Amino acid sequence: MSEAVFDQARTGDEQAFRELTDPYRAELQLHCYRILGSLTDAEDMLQETLLAAWRNLDSVTSHSSLRAWLYRIATNRCLNELRAAKRRGPPEPVPPFQPPEPTHRSDVTWLQPCPDTLLAGVSEAAPGPEDVYDAKETVRLAFISSLQHLPPRQAAVLVLRDVLGYPLGDVAAMLEVTTTAAKGALQRARAALARRRQADAVRPASADELENGISERFAEAFTSDDIEGVVALLTDDAWLAMPPAPHQYHGAAAIGAFLRTSAAWRGERHFLLLPTRANRQPAFGCYLPRPDERTADAVGIVVLTLSGDRIHGITHFLGAGLHERFGLPDSIDPGLPTSSG
Repeated sequence: MSEAVFDQARTGDEQAFRELTDPYRAELQLHCYRILGSLTDAEDMLQETLLAAWRNLDSVTSHSSLRAWLYRIATNRCLNELRAAKRRGPPEPVPPFQPPEPTHRSDVTWLQPCPDTLLAGVSEAAPGPEDVYDAKETVRLAFISSLQHLPPRQAAVLVLRDVLGYPLGDVAAMLEVTTTAAKGALQRARAALARRRQADAVRPASADELENGISERFAEAFTSDDIEGVVALLTDDAWLAMPPAPHQYHGAAAIGAFLRTSAAWRGERHFLLLPTRANRQPAFGCYLPRPDERTADAVGIVVLTLSGDRIHGITHFLGAGLHERFGLPDSIDPGLPTSSG
C-alpha cells in the first residue's frame, strides 16, 4: 500500500480509505469474533471500527502504525459492547418436543460458528514468541468458547498477545492500562485457558483422510437415526450442545437419550446434511423435511469436534439464518443426494 493512498484517505477520499482498510477487514472481523464469540456481533463491531477509523484517520501519523491502530479501535469497541450489553444471551428457543433433562446448562448461548470461507481471507499470523497456541487452534470452537468464559479484558489481552503476537507494552497501550496490569491479566487468562484445555484434552484428527472418514460415518448414522452408530463414534467424555439453547448432554448415554427423543418426535422424517466447514472443523448444513416430505428446510449448522479417531463434541447451532453465511440454501429437495447418501 503506497503512502500516497494513505495520504489521500486522510484527506477524506472514500475510495482511498476502502483501499487502505480492505486488506484488514477479514482479520479484524476474526479478531472481534474471537472476543465476542458471535459472528453477528463481530460484523457489527467491524462496521463500528471502520466508521470510527474513517472519522479519526487524521490522528494516524503513518501508514506503518495503521494496523495496530485499527486493532486498538476494534478491541475497545468489543469491550465496550460487552460492558454495555452485560453479555445477555439470545432468547432461549422452545423445543418442539419435551427433551430429556440436560446434564449441563451452558451460559455461552451466543456462540456462533464461523465459515471457513471467511477464515480463508485471513493469513494465519504466527502466535506470540512463546508459541502458546497453534494457529489453527485459535479459530476452533473450543478456543472461541473458552475465551467467552474469561473476563473481557483478560480475553482481549490474551488474543492480542498470544494470538496476534503484539508486544505486551503495545497491548497495554491499546487497552490504556499499565504494562503490569496487562501482564497480570495475561497470566490469569493463560492459567484459566490451560485448565480448560487440560479438562477437554482434545486431540485433533491427524489427517484429512481420517477426518473425512469420521465425518462420513457420522453423517450416515445421523441421517438414518442410527443412534447406536452415532454413539459408537463418540469419545467417553463426548458432549452435545445446541446454542442458543443452554441444554448440553455430556456422555454417550445422555447424548443417545436426547437423539432417541428427537428421532421419536420426527417419526419417519430424517435429517439431511450438506457438508461444509466451520472453524477449521468438519460441519454440515442440517435440513429437516416438512410433514409432506416435498421440501426440507434449513434447521441450523452441525459442527463436529474431533479427538483422534472419535467425535469429542457435536454442536448443533440452531440460530436462524446461519446457513446463509455458509452459502447454503434455505431449503432443499429431499430426493436429491446429500451426505445421507
